[in-house]
Amino acid sequence: MINFTEANTGAVFHATLAAWFVAILAGCDSGSNAKPTNPVPPAPIVTVAQPIAKDVVEWDEYTGRLEAVQTVEVRARVSGYISQVNFKDGAKVKKGDLLYVIDPRPFVAERDRAAAEVDRSRAQLELAKNDLARAEGLFKSHFISAAEYDNRNKSVSQLEAALRSAEAALQEAKLNVEFTQVRAPIDGRSSRTLKTLGNLVNGGNSGEATLLTTIVSVDPIYVYVDADEQSVLKYRRLAREGLRATARYGPIPMELELADETNFPHKGFTDFVEPRLDPTTGTVRVRGVFSNDGDLLSPGFFVRVRVHGSGTYPALLVSDVAIGADQEKKFVLVVNSDNMVEYRAVKPGAFIEGLRVIQEGLKPGDWVIVNGLQRVLPGIKVNPEKVSMASLAKGPDANSAALGGEKSPRKRQDDIEKTTPKNQEAGARQ
Repeated sequence: MINFTEANTGAVFHATLAAWFVAILAGCDSGSNAKPTNPVPPAPIVTVAQPIAKDVVEWDEYTGRLEAVQTVEVRARVSGYISQVNFKDGAKVKKGDLLYVIDPRPFVAERDRAAAEVDRSRAQLELAKNDLARAEGLFKSHFISAAEYDNRNKSVSQLEAALRSAEAALQEAKLNVEFTQVRAPIDGRSSRTLKTLGNLVNGGNSGEATLLTTIVSVDPIYVYVDADEQSVLKYRRLAREGLRATARYGPIPMELELADETNFPHKGFTDFVEPRLDPTTGTVRVRGVFSNDGDLLSPGFFVRVRVHGSGTYPALLVSDVAIGADQEKKFVLVVNSDNMVEYRAVKPGAFIEGLRVIQEGLKPGDWVIVNGLQRVLPGIKVNPEKVSMASLAKGPDANSAALGGEKSPRKRQDDIEKTTPKNQEAGARQ
């Protein structure tokens, strides 16, 4: 006997399964033929600027120390007790200001005694001259011998010498009285007093004389730097080629900044170069001179200085923000006439006027991406917005780039030569 219920149930199951597969296949066909709904993204916006083409000169930086132009140890020139101290520790003093007074009474008495000795010697000399005058007449009349006449003549010579000696002693006594007033030998700033009121000091012209204080000059001020041998050779070769002035034969511009300063705000010039290299350090010492009108600089300060390190040469300048790094290589991205991004490998140089010198890889008319560098890749199209490269300058001399450049090295050299003491004196004579 056949079971119709089971047969009908299997047929229904197979029919349902077939319909389900047909529905799935139909859905796949409709999905594959559907159109995309995501819109095409717009071209990214980037900021571009053209490199600045101009003649530049590089600077070499060094560390140095400030030193006073004049340093004087004030010592006692006569011995005695200090009776006055007339300055404050660390105060500014002028040449001739009274600093100390050593008890002058013993020296005044010695001066008076020497003056009296001069008067006595002068009186004796006058008497001897009168005796000689009388002796001449007596000798001619043969009333005295030749020996007696010679004695009176020589006595006058001896008393003349005694008078000169007494006058010299008086002059020394007057100097000792003057030396009891210790005055500032130079303009400058004093150190602290090493001997206070009532102390006994030893005088004299030797190193055993008591040191009272020290005075250092304030304006102008020296800076000493040590240039390495390689730099010195570079400067001399540039000078031989006529590309750079040498400090051995005249002043060259030098700029200075303190530990808390930037942009090298202090302007000066070199005035001395050691004639030999120090074999222990392999350096040549160079000295610069700077004005210190504001009394900001002090001897002993640590400073950074810079001098011209090259001749003048044409260069292209771009902002550091435009330069990317590809492992060890440096590159920039430029936008061509079709607004497509191109990759350019470049060779950066010195940092001048707030911008970076590009030695290789760029042309003056290239539009360099300076903002949005991380959002683009070579080969894509962009929407560029143009700005001036000078507006992106940062750091030392940024204003020079914005204004179109600083004074040329030759112009700076002329300005330095006009401010040197020798040329100022020549101008005054004219």
